[in-house]
Amino acid sequence: MSPEERKELISDIVCAIGSNNQAMLSEEEARWVKMAIQREAQSIELRKAIIEKTLGGLVWAVIVGAGYLVLDFLRGHGFNL
Repeated sequence: MSPEERKELISDIVCAIGSNNQAMLSEEEARWVKMAIQREAQSIELRKAIIEKTLGGLVWAVIVGAGYLVLDFLRGHGFNL
């Protein structure tokens, strides 16, 4: 990178950083952004809870089903339980 290109890059970076300071959000816009982020976080938590509860229910169903199969097998082979 030549010195001229480096100076141009530095000036471009300074201009880009300087323009970000001018694009500040108003109080209402900042509040809306915070509420949107909070709503998205709640949505993610809800999905996570639904997935956890569904998987928990499926695990219990497998355990109960396996127990029923074992009990039926034992009854079928002469054990009176």
